[in-house]
Amino acid sequence: MDPNTKTIFFFVVFFMDLFFPNILLVYAREIGNKPLFTYKQKTEKGPAEWGKLNPQWKVCSTGKFQSPIDLTDERVSLIHDQALSIHYKPALAVIQSRGHDVMVSWKEDAGKITIHQTDYKLVQCHWHSPSEHTINGTSYDLELHMVHTSASGKTAVVGVLYKLGEPDEFLTKLLNGIKGVGKKEMNLGIVDPRDIRFETNNFYRYIGSLTIPPCTEGVIWTVEKRVLYFSFQL
Repeated sequence: MDPNTKTIFFFVVFFMDLFFPNILLVYAREIGNKPLFTYKQKTEKGPAEWGKLNPQWKVCSTGKFQSPIDLTDERVSLIHDQALSIHYKPALAVIQSRGHDVMVSWKEDAGKITIHQTDYKLVQCHWHSPSEHTINGTSYDLELHMVHTSASGKTAVVGVLYKLGEPDEFLTKLLNGIKGVGKKEMNLGIVDPRDIRFETNNFYRYIGSLTIPPCTEGVIWTVEKRVLYFSFQL
């Protein structure tokens, strides 16, 4: 096995075991030993059943603007003629496992994005594997969600899709934190969201929802058309 192949192979195994418990079908959000929901398809507590598991999650089944979706030019606006205004900055952050994903949250002001003259403060980021969104039916190895909130409580998420390839600067810097992640918050020190290589003038934009219960709608989604690469340099 050549060094590059070995690096990718080790990364996939490591990443699946430590970074994305949902790949291993670990249940999200537990009370005692009883899972409230799971990502496992075609099960009694899988995504198709979320709306029946809790009255407050009804919109998961009945909503008209649910995410994720397949991003196609016919279905969603692909925006070329306006820029996504991003104003991030380094700030103190922590990392923790939420059961269904691993989340990095900023404890200080890490900046904002601006959409239609409304500011949305960066709150946290997390990852899904495989990707939740698809582009013209194609799924990718990884999807990053940058979650923001406005002063009025509205949510805006910037999504970035990845496939295996070259090491990603942002993920590589988080490696030590990922190795030690647990249910309790662990200090990461200063984390710079500008290490994420955004392309700000070629993206899909639509109104959707949260992708976990309670599936709240009205979320502004901005998903980059360009697909990035990820791996760890071990």
